[in-house]
Amino acid sequence: MMPAMRQIAERLSLRVECVCATYLSNGRKEGNYWLVGDVHNTPGRSLYVRLTGPSFGGGAAGKWADAATGEHGDLLDLIQLRLGLHTLQEARAEALRML
Repeated sequence: MMPAMRQIAERLSLRVECVCATYLSNGRKEGNYWLVGDVHNTPGRSLYVRLTGPSFGGGAAGKWADAATGEHGDLLDLIQLRLGLHTLQEARAEALRML
């Protein structure tokens, strides 16, 4: 049985720095956040990913927001946008491959 989306997002949050280094390689760790320009891996500081916190809920590790665009989500959303995937199912498959 395939893990549910929430379970995959939680598993990704346990490896948030690795996920960021893989998909947002132009960013860097600064305190409790990974900073990068945007979901397309542009250098900068507009998008931030929380590196610490619980595995789900408010303040969870892996939650991200882009201060310039207002986009936000979890690591599955980030993978989908970063790779230009059309569906969450494609993002799920990529996340499972990465994990």
